Amino acid sequence: MSVTGSISPCLWFDHDLEEAASFYTAIFPNSSVGHLARYTDAGPGRPGEVMAGEFTLDGLVFRGINGGPEHATYTEAVSFSVSCADQAEVDHYWDALSHGGEESVCGWLKDRFGLSWQVVPARLYELVSDPDPARAAAATRAMLGMRKIVVADLEAAVDAASSAGTRITT
Repeated sequence: MSVTGSISPCLWFDHDLEEAASFYTAIFPNSSVGHLARYTDAGPGRPGEVMAGEFTLDGLVFRGINGGPEHATYTEAVSFSVSCADQAEVDHYWDALSHGGEESVCGWLKDRFGLSWQVVPARLYELVSDPDPARAAAATRAMLGMRKIVVADLEAAVDAASSAGTRITT
């Protein structure tokens, strides 16, 4: 149970909260499925089916409800950002979260439950914030052409911009 005043995301699922909680907790470290409240004879769902519950992803508590398909759908207006230390982490989260979902651009994807995620290597922020405007622009252009962010490709674009800027023309 959470402390009064704390904030946690609450997600609306059609009917697959338990499946989603298991899916997400298998991907992220320090994760677990918490309490799942089930419908009783009082309804409105079938007795024994999950009504609502909690799960923790890498220490962050999420709440969920099986509210049915008639009320809510997810959009990119709200997404979850996964900060990654390196390409191996990007590959892990991208591959796992996009499985059964759909890839978008610039490190964005929708998982099989329709949630939007941004899988972002720390190196991206460093490169697009480079004090050299040509290097920052090269990193940004490279990112805009990617689906999954590939650090080596970003660095190659930045290196090419650096080399172009040091050429002597006559």
